[in-house]
Amino acid sequence: MSSSKSKKSTVAHLAQVSLFLKPYKIRIVLALVALVFTSGVMLFIGQGIRFMVDQGLATESMNSLGSTVVGFIGLTVALALGTFSRFYLVMWIGERVVTDIREAVFSHVVDLHPGFFESNLSGEIQSRITTDTTLLQSVLSSSISIALRNIIMLIGGTTLMLITNIKLSVIILSSLPFIVFPILLIGRRVRSLSKKSQDRVADVSTYVGEALQNIKTVHAFNHQGLAKSQFNGFAEQAFETAVTRIRYRSVLVALAIMLILGAIGAMFWVGGQDVIKGTITGGDLAAFVFYAILVAMSLGAISEVYGELQRASGATDRLVELLNAESIIVDPKDPLNLPKNHKGEVELKSLSFYYSSRPDYLALNDVSLKLEAGKSVAFVGPSGAGKSTVFDLMLRFYDPQEGGIYIDGVNIRDLTLEELRRDIAIVPQLPTLFTGSVRENIGFGKPDATEEDIIAAAKAAYADEFVVRLPEGYDSDLGERGVRLSGGQRQRIAIARAILKNPKILLLDEATSALDAESEHVVQKALETLMKNRTTFVIAHRLSTVVHVDQIAVFDQGKLVELGSHKELMLSSELYSRLASLQFKDPLDDGLST
Repeated sequence: MSSSKSKKSTVAHLAQVSLFLKPYKIRIVLALVALVFTSGVMLFIGQGIRFMVDQGLATESMNSLGSTVVGFIGLTVALALGTFSRFYLVMWIGERVVTDIREAVFSHVVDLHPGFFESNLSGEIQSRITTDTTLLQSVLSSSISIALRNIIMLIGGTTLMLITNIKLSVIILSSLPFIVFPILLIGRRVRSLSKKSQDRVADVSTYVGEALQNIKTVHAFNHQGLAKSQFNGFAEQAFETAVTRIRYRSVLVALAIMLILGAIGAMFWVGGQDVIKGTITGGDLAAFVFYAILVAMSLGAISEVYGELQRASGATDRLVELLNAESIIVDPKDPLNLPKNHKGEVELKSLSFYYSSRPDYLALNDVSLKLEAGKSVAFVGPSGAGKSTVFDLMLRFYDPQEGGIYIDGVNIRDLTLEELRRDIAIVPQLPTLFTGSVRENIGFGKPDATEEDIIAAAKAAYADEFVVRLPEGYDSDLGERGVRLSGGQRQRIAIARAILKNPKILLLDEATSALDAESEHVVQKALETLMKNRTTFVIAHRLSTVVHVDQIAVFDQGKLVELGSHKELMLSSELYSRLASLQFKDPLDDGLST
């Protein structure tokens, strides 16, 4: 049953990939015409050899020999022109289709809900989009063409063998069952090993990505040796799986060659005797040998290509799995719009939520909170209390199991994701910067922003003062993840991005917790500029940065346990007063003495 299901799924996956070929029907037809033409010319060369032997050599006529050689050269030129056309068209189709598949897979993956990437490693997905598509490209660009050409030559060569000499053909054809069955049997095993091989390569890619992204940590703990050892382990596993696959393919090819050439050897013995007896001509035997070798080469090529196709089938399965992955966070069928000139009032109504990986633990438990437009609230509490989960739900990275979030009275589940996120900006604790220039990273907040808009946002975020001192100013490349900037500078770039977006609702996730005192002071000034007239939610562990917000919400074990000002909470909340006493010299002075 499982084997039957596997076959059905593979056929369905191949059918899904074949849809990418439809836009290029004309080129495919032209490629097939060129393919048939070159195969036909190759088969006709056998008759040219027969004619050359019987009419050119046997008659000892220079004129006949010259005519046959000219004809042979003509066939060679025709074969070369046909091969050029076939090769160009097939390679173009392969490159184009694989590019389309890459674009389709990436486009689909980018739209998947963030929770998908908790159970699917980014390195593995990257491997599928690069390594698997490269393998598929090889198959589409050459292997299928080689397979079709050799199938035509196999059929044509076999037919011409039968026409030339039935007795000798029987000797060759009698070996076919001993060749076809091993190909089919071993091919199944190759396909299974091919998928495992691609999985092992994905493991290697994933580990390389993680190790290089965290190279400073690796060096800081002197774990270069451990990293090398772990990488070598993944690489060796990939190698061992590949070697097993190669062993099966080698057996497949060697077995085919041994059986085919053995049959040709037997044919030579019988055919040679017939030539000596005068039963057939030397030209007949030469043509037959040519067709027999052609059939043998075709079968050998088909057996090798079959292994490649099995590998491609495994890669196709992995790609189609990504294409068929469904996002659990989707736009509503009949979306609503936010009110015209909406202000950004936010209300959390009886929110309860658990992560699918921990269904027995409520990350949020019946949380309700209303924040008027333009006001600010800070979320404080121990790690794991549910603060960041609220941000994830507000951005609809997840949906709550109970309750809802409303913006200006509209449930965010009734909005399209684009409209919801259009008026929300987030500044995380560790800002995400992309490889590229300062201008590109700030402009990420508003792709159609003008140069003046970008510079104005940078100035408002107190970023312009260091950007202009960079070697190329706003055109300076920041390196991978902004590695060429300090933590405070990266944070100010992220704030400039948020200012440029000009959102109604602002989410600040511990935006200053990783900074030194001087950087925190500058970033805090930038945040004050950003927060003006915006509905702002702040997650903070440093209470000194949030004592002046309009409200402070205290979270504990997924519940909103207290809500009030700093002084009110110092008197009413045991948890808050304990947190404050650890950070302030005089907890009741609003943190001004810190």
